[in-house]
Amino acid sequence: TVLIWILCVCVCVCVCVYIYIYIYIYIYIYIYIYTHTHTHTHFLDFFLFVYLDPDPDPGLIPFMGVVCVHFTDRVFPVFSGQQNPDSLRYKYNFIADVVEKIAPAVVHIELYRNGTVAVASGSGFVVSEDGLIVTNAHVVANKHRVKVPEATFDAKIKDVDEKADIALIKIDTPMKLPVLLLGRSADLRPGEFVVAIGSPFSLQNTVTTGIVSTTQRGGKELGLRNSDMDYIQTDAIINYGNSGGPLVNLDGEVIGINTLKVTAGISFAIPSDKIRQFLAESHDRQAKGGTTKKYIGVRMMSLTPTLAKELKERQSDFPDVTSGAYVIEVMSRTPAEAAGLQESDVIISINGEQITSASDVSAAIKRDETLRTVVRRGNEDVILTIVPEEIDP
Repeated sequence: TVLIWILCVCVCVCVCVYIYIYIYIYIYIYIYIYTHTHTHTHFLDFFLFVYLDPDPDPGLIPFMGVVCVHFTDRVFPVFSGQQNPDSLRYKYNFIADVVEKIAPAVVHIELYRNGTVAVASGSGFVVSEDGLIVTNAHVVANKHRVKVPEATFDAKIKDVDEKADIALIKIDTPMKLPVLLLGRSADLRPGEFVVAIGSPFSLQNTVTTGIVSTTQRGGKELGLRNSDMDYIQTDAIINYGNSGGPLVNLDGEVIGINTLKVTAGISFAIPSDKIRQFLAESHDRQAKGGTTKKYIGVRMMSLTPTLAKELKERQSDFPDVTSGAYVIEVMSRTPAEAAGLQESDVIISINGEQITSASDVSAAIKRDETLRTVVRRGNEDVILTIVPEEIDP
C-alpha cells in the first residue's frame, strides 16, 4: 500500500511539472512574439509537436521539438499583388528585360517534305513587318518550303548564301509583325553580355546567356579553309535547333546569328554586319529577277580537327579524317538519299577535287551538273554519283 501511495505521489509530481513547463513555454513564447510584433493575435496560436521517434515515450513528447505557429500580419506578411520596382529582382534582371523585348520576333522553323512530314527544325527572326525572316542556310537550304509554327504560316525561301550560311525566307501575312533591329557587330567588345534565343530540340523560345569571348574568330582558325568569315565567339550555349536564332546585345539588337557549337562553352555566331551585307545583296538580286537554286538534300557541317576528335570519342567507328564535310542528316526522297549517301558519312572529294569544308560541297552543287562523290564511311571509301535537283526559291 505504501508503494502504491509513493507511486501515485510521483505520478502527480510528474504531471504537475509537465503542466508547469507546458504553460511556462507557452506564456514565454506568447509574450516574446507579442512584444516583438506589437500586434494582437488572431486566436490561432497552437503548438505543433514534432515526433522524431515513431513510438516515443509520452512523457518526452513535449521536449522532442516544439514549434509555435503564431499568425499575425507581421509574422506572416501576405503578397500584396504589387511589384516593387526598387527590389533587387526588378532592378537587376536586365536579361529578362531583353528577352521580353525580343521574344515576339523570334520564330521556330520546321521543314516539311510533301507538306506533311516534319524532317528538321531550326530558329529564325523577323527583320521586316511584312514577313521577311533571317535564318541559317543549313536550316532551310535543302527544302522548298518551311513552316513557322504558332502562326502556322507557310514560308518560301527567297535567297540563300550557303558560303556565309545565311538564308532569307518570306511568309505572307496581313498583319504587321514585330521585328528585330540589326546592331553593329563591328562595335562589339569582348566581355559584353549577350543573349541567345532559339528552339533547341524544338523547345521554343529557349534562352541562354553568356559573354563575347572574341569578336573576330577567323573561319580558317576553325578549319574552314575557304572561309573569309570572322565569327563572334561566345560561351552562350547553342545547341541543335538554336541555329538561325538571334544573338543579341543588352539593347535587344541583333549582333549575330547563332550558327555553330564546337563544344560546351564554345559557340559561334555570324556577325550582324555580314547579315546586313547579305540583305542588301539579296535585295539587288531580287530586283534583277533572282536565280534558280540547286540542292541534294543533306544537312552537313565542316569537319575540323576538334570536331573530329569529339566525334571519335562518341563513335568508335568514326573514320580517321580531320577535314571534309560531315553529313548530319540525309533527307528522305532527295538526290542524296537516292545516291546512297548516309548520315555520319564524311565527304572528302567531289569530281576529283578535295573537299575540306561544307562550303566546298555547296560550291560544287552550284557549279556541276553531276557530282562524283567520294565519302569516307568507317574505314572504307565509297564512291557515289549524285545529281543535284533544281528548285525555284
